[in-house]
Order: sequence, then structure tokens, then C-alpha cells
Amino acid sequence: MTQTTFTDPAVMAELVAKMLWEIKAVHFNAAEPYKLSSGMKSPVYIDCRKLLSYPRVRSAVMDFAAATLMRNAGFEQFDCIAGGETAGIPFAALLADRLGLPMIYVRKAPKGHGRNAQIEGHMPENSRVLVIEDLTTAGGSMFKFIEAVRAAGGIVDHGIALFFYGIFPEAEQRFEDGKVKLHYIATWRNVLSVAREQKLFDEQTLSEVEAFLDAPLDWSGRNGGVSSLG
Repeated sequence: MTQTTFTDPAVMAELVAKMLWEIKAVHFNAAEPYKLSSGMKSPVYIDCRKLLSYPRVRSAVMDFAAATLMRNAGFEQFDCIAGGETAGIPFAALLADRLGLPMIYVRKAPKGHGRNAQIEGHMPENSRVLVIEDLTTAGGSMFKFIEAVRAAGGIVDHGIALFFYGIFPEAEQRFEDGKVKLHYIATWRNVLSVAREQKLFDEQTLSEVEAFLDAPLDWSGRNGGVSSLG
């Protein structure tokens, strides 16, 4: 458990964006778009798991996550930190250590043998649980974990993603309908801003990325991907 410095949210967002570029965790390629699991075509791609391999970056990001939660949720609002299988598990352990809290992890589905557990670790009834994922696109995967925790007797009013796409209106609606406050540090807008500031790409690529962020499904449809999310 370490002392938390309350850095300004805009500074934290900019620094995380710079870290992601520094460790090559984000990629822009408008000429050969990435195909996402949803069938969308995207000129941007991110791998937040790379944060784990860089201790100084990892430590700073977890400090920012702790500060974000304390600032926006409070100091004594959680009894337990839950990580979703698989990417959320190491970040849950790191954040639980920062906040001095117990940690559990949630499987995508019950394990199918033994106790047939979906939640691993000790979670007393009515525990106030924070669910963490490395990134959230539209919130679908996080809510699978939230629903599992709730079904097991936990109370989930908050979730945190280190990185939030921030481009799908249905994401905000999903969290509102599910009565969960989503906390996050950085978004694609922050990443694009740093790319522009540091002149990491030509203007055409940056403009295409901005067009995608403004209307992702329209951009996907124009580039051979799906134009609606089922």
C-alpha cells in the first residue's frame, strides 16, 4: 500500500496516453484497418496487457487508478477488488495492493468441475465490490463479470477501466441502466491528442483516426467492416 498523489485528471490522462505510445501498446493504421472481434474495422488498436511488462509505467498507472477512485468514489467505498478473466486479474491484484483491500477474480463462466466456481477467492455476502478491467469498449464484458458478482451476493456500484474507448453512446447507456458508475483514466481522444502533439503520424492518418472516433460504425462500414453492432 503506497501513498497516493492526487494528480489532475487531465494530466493523468495525458501521461497514460504518452506511456501507451512509449511502450508501443497502441497502433494507428488507416490503410490496413484492424478487424475487431465484433466484425468492426478499426484504424486503431490497443493492447493494455503490455503495461504489465513495464514496472515503472505499471506503477504509475496503478497510482492513477487509485487516485481516480478516491477522488470520484471515495476512500472507504469498497470491501474487495474483482478482476475479470483474464486481463483484469493482474490489475486487480495490483490495485488491491495499492488500496489495501482483498482481491477476488471472476471467471467468464463457471469452471465446470470441483466446486464449479465462477468467483475465486473469499467474498463475504453484501461485500461492496469494485470490478476492474484493463479496457472497456462498450461495457459488455465488464457487465458479465458484474452480473456474476451480484449473483454471488456482492454489491457492485462501481467499475474501473484503465482505458475506455469513449466512442460508443451505448456504453454510457449500459452503465446507466446497470446502475454502475464507470471510472477510467484515458481514452482514444487522449491517445490521438498525444499523437498529434508529437507528430507521430501524417495528417491523413490522424484525420482518418479522428473520423473513426467521431463515427466508428460509419467508418467501419466504409472500410469493409460491420456498420452496426448486433
